[in-house]
Amino acid sequence: MAVELRLTTSKPASFYLRAARSFLEGVPAKDDKPAKPPLDTVTLTALGNAISVACFIGGTLEKERLATIAAVRTKWTPVAGPMKHTPNVTVVLKRKEAEKLMSGSLAVTNESTDPIAGQKPGTSGLRKKTKEFMGKNYLENFVQSTFDALKATNVPVEGGTLVVGGDGRYYNKDAIQIITKMAVANGVKTIWIGKDGLLSTPAASAVIRTREGGFVPFGAFILSASHNPGGLDEDFGIKFNCENGGPAPEKVTNMIFENTKTIKEYKICKGFPTMDIGTSGTYVVDGKIRVDVFDCAEDHVGLLMKVFDFDSIKKLIARKDFSMVYDSMNGVQGPYARRVFVEELGAPESVLMNAVPKEDFGGKNSPSHGHADPNLTYAVELVQKMGTNKTGEKVGSGEGVPDFGAAADGDADRNMILGKQWFVSPSDSLAIIAANISCIPFFKEGLKGCARSMPTSGALDLVAKKKKIPCFVTPTGWKFFGNLMDSGDEKLGFTSEHLHGKYFPETENYTPFLCGEESFGTGANHVREKDGMWAVLAWLQILASKNPDESKPLVTVEQITKDHWKVYGRNYYCRYDYEGVESEPANTMMKNLEEKCATLKGTELKGMKVESAENFEYNDPVDKSVSANQGIKIVFTDGSRIIFRLSGTGSAGATIRVYLEKYEKPSGNLDLSQFEVVKPLADLALEISDLPKLTGRDSPTVIT
Repeated sequence: MAVELRLTTSKPASFYLRAARSFLEGVPAKDDKPAKPPLDTVTLTALGNAISVACFIGGTLEKERLATIAAVRTKWTPVAGPMKHTPNVTVVLKRKEAEKLMSGSLAVTNESTDPIAGQKPGTSGLRKKTKEFMGKNYLENFVQSTFDALKATNVPVEGGTLVVGGDGRYYNKDAIQIITKMAVANGVKTIWIGKDGLLSTPAASAVIRTREGGFVPFGAFILSASHNPGGLDEDFGIKFNCENGGPAPEKVTNMIFENTKTIKEYKICKGFPTMDIGTSGTYVVDGKIRVDVFDCAEDHVGLLMKVFDFDSIKKLIARKDFSMVYDSMNGVQGPYARRVFVEELGAPESVLMNAVPKEDFGGKNSPSHGHADPNLTYAVELVQKMGTNKTGEKVGSGEGVPDFGAAADGDADRNMILGKQWFVSPSDSLAIIAANISCIPFFKEGLKGCARSMPTSGALDLVAKKKKIPCFVTPTGWKFFGNLMDSGDEKLGFTSEHLHGKYFPETENYTPFLCGEESFGTGANHVREKDGMWAVLAWLQILASKNPDESKPLVTVEQITKDHWKVYGRNYYCRYDYEGVESEPANTMMKNLEEKCATLKGTELKGMKVESAENFEYNDPVDKSVSANQGIKIVFTDGSRIIFRLSGTGSAGATIRVYLEKYEKPSGNLDLSQFEVVKPLADLALEISDLPKLTGRDSPTVIT
């Protein structure tokens, strides 16, 4: 466990010295107050005149042999006033008793290897079958290719700090040991590992951005295949997140891929000890390498507590007429859910479903069949508990159904929101959060920008237009949102071109910023990843703001959604997934569609006139990069859309996604089934694309 003390000159140095000492020693029980255990890490941060206080405290506690000064870092921090910047010092203290001294060889071995075909990272890293990753040199080749790419772009790998963790799926723990040994061989001095190897994707971003004063690591290896099934016979994945906490940009993933095609050797410290990642603490190997195993939840939950008003959410949860459930789907979210809902918000343990992380996410015999994917198809237990069917329609009387339900995927970056017998589509969820954003303390002044992926419905655009804020339409992939969130950022006075490039200090600032994708991903600029827990807390904050008086009837999720439609209209929307399609016919279909785009404009199809048809290309307004071939988009004059896209999240074959959307004005019929409304578009999409003929698929695998 860790704590940060922000020092000022308003209190004497002795006050902060006593505080730091009590954190490191722990506090015994007294009267009715329970004992507090000692913390392993105390971080002191100080500006200007308080810097001398930080130095005094660190030196004193080190002389007392209570703590070790693990790191001292300096930077410039923006401040109000004529100076604009002031020096900032961070002193990291490690409890002496928590340090475990270990011996081991740091000798580097250069192991010969050969390139392995197909190691091209997709939108969320490299995903393959677990057994393929376990094959000779498969993981090692990719990791070394990544380190080589980082060094080639002047990322400070040597002497730097690396974060490693994952979603807990099969092979994670073994992979962490391999990466650790390779990181040391490549010059990394400090490695941060989530306890038990667990670290959700948004938490990894939070760790990079906030732990020990923030922006210490040069990046993180996240071991996850997200919502894909886990297990020996299922999927495994790895991706690299860079120094801003976001996914590596295409220029670096392309470099990694090129390296995998020419690699001849990888570096590893075979004599480096196997780390005990099941126990929190600091391990110092040979007096030179430091490995911190830390509580995976503390940094992310601590950040969320700064974003939201936990007190008001706690009052909502305590209401006698309010009940909720949260399904972690046996993924990594379990420890975070317990910390947030039970420990911080006071909810009973019964709100937690499937909160124990499992290497196979419950396996094929579980209700989800091991798919930790928060949608109507796979979150079977939650969907039934919330009184709906697999198409989101009401089932039964509703008696005993909770008022609020939510689910997370394997690595906890995706979310699904449900009310009592009510499903909120991800596109609507994003728009509703945007419309009510000012009730969240972090966004009390409103938004300066927002964005959605191209396949996501236009519901967000309508809110942005009303609020008069920029709304960007990007390709699928969170890295595109990252540029927009980093625009206008003068963080740390950073100007050198490392992994992520410049932090664009001369561009317009779009933060506070909100963004999301129709694939159940929602987030904001507190981190640089989609964040499932953030989205759930945003909805609870909205519910709390709509229900300030406990004596009045509860304003429900369904009511909030319908009230939103009455103002902005409804974007009837759904997605058809055709999974495991052979790559060749899938690519042929997309090529044929692109050729048809040239002749579709102005034509009439089943009574609807085509306004535009194109292969979507994105021109990034921040770094000026161009991303082509991002999906076929057919737009009709009435606002309806059909979109075809090949997904990069599968581990084998191709996944064809077909997106269907029809807009209804506020004065129109807002209470129809979205699946029935878009069915004519679905029939037209299959006819235009020849999908059944080319792929042999008559019906989708998943409909959401």
